[in-house]
Amino acid sequence: MLGQRLLPWDYGVRNLFRRPSRSVLTLGGLTIVVLLVLVVVGFIRGLEKSLAATGNPNVVLVYALSSAADVENSSIAGRTPALLAASVDGVRSQYGVEYVSPELYLGTRISTANMEEPGMGLVRGVTTAAPLVRSQVQLAEGTWPQAGEVMVGRLAHSKLGASEEDLALGQQITFDGHSWTISGRFTAAGSAFESEIWAPLADLQTALKRQDLSLVAVGMDSPDRVADVDMFCRERVDLELKAVSESGYYADMQKHYKPVRMLGWVVVALVAGSGIFAGLNTMYGAVVGRARELATLQALGFRRRAIMLTLIQEATLLACAGALVACIVGLTMVDGAAIRFTMGAFMLKVDSVGISVACGVAILLGVVGAIPPALKAMRLPVAEAIKSI
Repeated sequence: MLGQRLLPWDYGVRNLFRRPSRSVLTLGGLTIVVLLVLVVVGFIRGLEKSLAATGNPNVVLVYALSSAADVENSSIAGRTPALLAASVDGVRSQYGVEYVSPELYLGTRISTANMEEPGMGLVRGVTTAAPLVRSQVQLAEGTWPQAGEVMVGRLAHSKLGASEEDLALGQQITFDGHSWTISGRFTAAGSAFESEIWAPLADLQTALKRQDLSLVAVGMDSPDRVADVDMFCRERVDLELKAVSESGYYADMQKHYKPVRMLGWVVVALVAGSGIFAGLNTMYGAVVGRARELATLQALGFRRRAIMLTLIQEATLLACAGALVACIVGLTMVDGAAIRFTMGAFMLKVDSVGISVACGVAILLGVVGAIPPALKAMRLPVAEAIKSI
């Protein structure tokens, strides 16, 4: 019998094209909601990926015990790298070169020729041993910096709030009263190093009138040898050093930024909730305008359950179409977009997790947003609904 059957699948599809303006507006609203969800999840995933890509379990960071976990405030003796290389077993070496990288790390105001105001940037003074320890760093163009030169990470311009052209090869940057020429540009597999500016250690020490170091990064033969460096630091209490694996250091940073990530998921929930209410409002308007149509279907013998499923089908189709459009926009325009943050800069990441969350929110918008107005429409008496205009 007619009352035992559902409405044809294409009935709901055709209804979307019978009211093109309303369908387009609804689709646009749903797309914006899903895109906002995708951006927030992309922020969370990009931050997590940047921190995860930076840590290397074979690398030990040695810095001042008094600085806690803030290497910018660390100050250790310039002889520390030599002491570590001579006293600790298991330090990796190749062709007689030990994987020990003395570094000076600071945050400072940096300006370019076209910047109206200096921006806060991250500068790391390094030697040629740095690429041995930071294996993810690759020179993309230009040359390794010589005296009076620096090389910049591919996201350094985002950290400064400058344009990419401002940090092109041959351009000048100024910080701490000295001008530096950009000689190269490097990538670092999406790690936090990509937002930094690297300068020759000796030149940076001279410019800052400092002979100390911020930290020493030591490459070990295996993660098991990290304990040897920690033991050295505990025995040499006079040096007041602390040793932690690089992966452990950035894992602690992930914990430090956990409230930020949790806030991001709360924003996702709020955006999804607001989208559901917006969908409810839209669907209420759509259902009220179709009261006579729905009553006529009931008069023809279709059960209310079948009509309600058709309304949910229409809303879900629109929501899924909105999710598809949002994902396309996200993959083409949002994925890889650089964003400034306290730790530097990182790229938004639209991956399988973000797409899954966005599609899940879209289905939720379609189903949950359609049920209340559909229930309200089904409560109207058939005779009264047919008479309505």
